[in-house]
Amino acid sequence: MKKYLLASVAILAGSAACAEDIVIRMAAPDWGPTRFMQDYANETYTAPSGNNVTLEIDFIPWANFFDRVNASLNSGEQKYQMIVSDSQWLGNFVEAGHFLKLNEYIEADPELQAIMQDVHPALVAGFSTYPHVPAEEIEAAGGYAPDISYYGFPQFPDAYFTYYRNDLFCDEAENAAFEEQYGAPLPCEPADWDDVTWEDWGNYGAFFTRTAGETLAGETLSEDVYGIAYQAGKPLDFSTMQINAFLWQWGGGIWDESNEPEAQVMGVVNSPENIEAFETYLSLLDYAPPIAQTGQMGIFEIQDLYMQGKIAAIIDWAALAAPVVDPATSSVADVTSFAMMPGHMRDGEIDRSANLGGQPFVLTSWNDETVTREALDVVKWWLSEETQIAAVKAGGQSGLQSVMNNPEYDSWSPWNEYFRRSLPWQKDLWHVPEMFEMLTQQQEEFDRAITGQISAEEALNNVAEFQDELLRDAGRLD
Repeated sequence: MKKYLLASVAILAGSAACAEDIVIRMAAPDWGPTRFMQDYANETYTAPSGNNVTLEIDFIPWANFFDRVNASLNSGEQKYQMIVSDSQWLGNFVEAGHFLKLNEYIEADPELQAIMQDVHPALVAGFSTYPHVPAEEIEAAGGYAPDISYYGFPQFPDAYFTYYRNDLFCDEAENAAFEEQYGAPLPCEPADWDDVTWEDWGNYGAFFTRTAGETLAGETLSEDVYGIAYQAGKPLDFSTMQINAFLWQWGGGIWDESNEPEAQVMGVVNSPENIEAFETYLSLLDYAPPIAQTGQMGIFEIQDLYMQGKIAAIIDWAALAAPVVDPATSSVADVTSFAMMPGHMRDGEIDRSANLGGQPFVLTSWNDETVTREALDVVKWWLSEETQIAAVKAGGQSGLQSVMNNPEYDSWSPWNEYFRRSLPWQKDLWHVPEMFEMLTQQQEEFDRAITGQISAEEALNNVAEFQDELLRDAGRLD
């Protein structure tokens, strides 16, 4: 017995001696979803291999995130083993050889195949495929097909929807006044918002815009209150994210990279449908806070003004919802409800098409096989049902359909239902390397329209002409 015991101790000692110390360093934006990932990994992650694996996240402010990642990748320093990437960066960094193609690993690993089959098709399409494959084709393939090239997994999926003050929309006196003026009641319960169109949204904006000294819900205002707000910011991709929703809902669209070189720009980007949609978007900014007219109304500015009680209803991302219902950070925490984003009535139903949000995480191409295997085990840990449920209960989101289909999912956060229901409507921006030039120029033209310098039609004509020339020079248009 003693000999067996000594042998067991020797085996254990030998195993411990063979274990490698491996650090998986990941570049990520500094915000709640990635902070949770680091904290939860510190608490719970143990590498199945027996190696001593540490996930070490390099938190980078959003404002500097792309520049820092881009500089690191192009410097050749090979600092990161994993990166949280915006979906639109895929083409640039894949074609530069920085991101690892995952097909051989998925093909050889039933666990990874099961994950890809469980991830919502809209997220596989936007977060993983390059060249881009639309969600409809992903769904038809069952999430994974060997002839599709895969690069990423969902680190944090996101969608935008309505946040509204129920103390205003459910106030009896305000409701009576609104119904007298517009012939319809205000949407009080979240389900009431299922029938809300952008025309209704504009009516709410006009109705709830009040100046200091006026009465709102029985109280005299000491400062101005504004009716509605959504993204209208030149920085990053703020304006584009909201404007794309209008373009798609009106039956218009953007250049279709999945159909190059046949897909066209002229007559598509500046189509009559797109012009009408963009004009509608601009008209609704009349009921937003003055910051909208400066082109600086991004997602964080909207969130902050809403939490101060200065806006009746906003459209913002799920990622920003948690502080809004926290009394420590929000003056409207106890009177906030969530609902679906308004849409446009088309072909007899309300279209709520919207731009994909959130980020995938990817593996870099220079890791040795041991590090790659360990990084994939981190992926499998993060996308396990147990971890994803913990992330959702902490205020995050999951891209796994099995988690969203959990009967308790909607109860874990008051906005979960609207994230879940918004996801099938999501489409994405371009993924080709030219995306950066296209987005920068488009944001500039959109900003000129938002700030009143040019019309919607002029802005879209300018965007179309620029994109047409750029994509022809790149060989992406016939």
